[in-house]
Amino acid sequence: MPKEIFNEEDFIKYSEYAVHCRVKRVKDVVKLKLRTQKHLFTFKTDPTTADRLLMNMKCDVIEL
Repeated sequence: MPKEIFNEEDFIKYSEYAVHCRVKRVKDVVKLKLRTQKHLFTFKTDPTTADRLLMNMKCDVIEL
């Protein structure tokens, strides 16, 4: 089961251990899905915050 993250600090922390990040853009919401070896973490945000977070990603970014 995926786990939802509700703050940006946790998302950045988990992104260091992620294999890849999938980005799904739906109207005014962007869903960022971090895949680690054991878990899938999801984070919902607005497009401007998502673009800022994606610039700091250390893992592969996959746009869906």
